[in-house]
Amino acid sequence: MNSEQQFNANPFENYHCIYWVFTQLCNDFCDHCYNSSGPKGERISHKDCMAIIDNLPGKLDQIILSGGEPLADKKLLYAILDKLREKYASNTFITLQFNGDLLTKAILQILLDKGVNRFSIASIDRYHKKKGERKSILAQMFEDHGIVFHKGAPEIQKPFSELPRTYGFFGSTEEMWLGGNWARGRAFDNNIWKKDGHYNFCKLHSGAISFLDSTDNSVMQELSIQLWKINPCCPGTVEPMGDARKEKISEVLQRVSSSKVMQKLNKGNAYGMGESIGISADEGFERAMKLGNICLWCDEFFNRHFDMKSQIPKNTNTKNQFSEGS
Repeated sequence: MNSEQQFNANPFENYHCIYWVFTQLCNDFCDHCYNSSGPKGERISHKDCMAIIDNLPGKLDQIILSGGEPLADKKLLYAILDKLREKYASNTFITLQFNGDLLTKAILQILLDKGVNRFSIASIDRYHKKKGERKSILAQMFEDHGIVFHKGAPEIQKPFSELPRTYGFFGSTEEMWLGGNWARGRAFDNNIWKKDGHYNFCKLHSGAISFLDSTDNSVMQELSIQLWKINPCCPGTVEPMGDARKEKISEVLQRVSSSKVMQKLNKGNAYGMGESIGISADEGFERAMKLGNICLWCDEFFNRHFDMKSQIPKNTNTKNQFSEGS
């Protein structure tokens, strides 16, 4: 099958953006970290990472490499960048999302030489060890290398080689991202997750909305890979959609795309994802309110009501299950 036949057979072979946490190793140990990264954070092998890249879509507009702290696993990061260039040449926009603590001028030049287009510093907040104290140093380092400040993710248009290299800063707040939001990892363990069932993170960028196709022009098509786990969102479903080491991303997406449950998530409607199996959106909302967070309702749904791997209901007797979980 040639590349054109491949794309016609599976539209997910042409995908917009993948957010890949390739390591949970980190020089820091933040109270709010959703994937429990740290000096003893989980890692996967060079072999696994190369297999994952082989399983990425044939055409990919953008990839965001994150952690953990990518520069804490520097040798692996460099190998990933080399493999991405081998696979996509300069046809994929590469963003590095990291805390900036370990960046030096020499390392920055290597990253530029290996094709990084965007440097996103995600540590300008009170949760991180340095709390943004290197911000001015990093800004000067970027400017000295001709890298231009751009607040927020820039619009990317091909050819990427003609776009300026950019950098930007962001961090966690009480209302957005990891601080007081996702009921995951150390944020959950430390009881600093957002306790508000009204707050539908699923319909925001990095939630599940548009992971299959763009249902909202303001939100781009994106999925996440946590080490090897393929997820429709950044926080991740309690069970992944598939294993990126062993399965083509496009085939996993094609498999789940016919599911009415996953179609609801694609619309950012986690409250109503059980409607096709007899759980109303009102019941989903009530469970999110009872549990205190929409991610916890999502966990309960996939743990008790719906099997992610087979994409079929576990038990349609929802009333008994709700009474047991109340």
